[in-house]
Amino acid sequence: MGTGESPDLRLEAVVIPVSDVDRSKAFYESLGWRLDADFAFENGFRVVQFTPPGSPASVQFGANITAAAPGSAQGLYLVVSDVEAAREALAARGADVSEVFHPGAPGAQFQPVGTSGRVGGRADDGASYSSFCTFTDPDGNGWLLQEVTTRLPGRVDPTATTFASTDDLMQALIRAATAHGEHEKITGEYDKEWPVWYAAYMVAERNGLELPT
Repeated sequence: MGTGESPDLRLEAVVIPVSDVDRSKAFYESLGWRLDADFAFENGFRVVQFTPPGSPASVQFGANITAAAPGSAQGLYLVVSDVEAAREALAARGADVSEVFHPGAPGAQFQPVGTSGRVGGRADDGASYSSFCTFTDPDGNGWLLQEVTTRLPGRVDPTATTFASTDDLMQALIRAATAHGEHEKITGEYDKEWPVWYAAYMVAERNGLELPT
């Protein structure tokens, strides 16, 4: 590393405060999040780690891991490419998810459910970063799903596309195949260069760039 260069600092885990470790473990398992670790020690320390599907970062909770009050973690972002589909998937797993909404004023996405700042439905123009839904875990730690379809300039490195698991890659391929079917309907002909189109679609989707049509 040269003089003046900053080392990579990868945010990989966020600690959330919970009151009942086993209850929280059961909740996040029910969402289909990957259980990475559950280590307990003789001195009472216990750490449990889960990773949301497709996420490069994880969440940790446990016993003697934080002095923060249970439920005090709020505004934990989960970025999705389709907020309505993500909401339906969470609801199908039993999560109590709010309806999709957009903020009526800057910052209203952080207001509680039922407040006037939340305007029902997706953002009128479908703008990236502007459509949300929320849910909480058993202690009240608050998760915020934000739809990102096109990222702000300089926010992504398209050369660093990764997939968290075989299932994550498989789901990306399924979405690309579905979109490519629509692409062929538009062109009215078989696309012999479909691997190139698939690759472009999957990289764009993963990095929040404009999707090919």
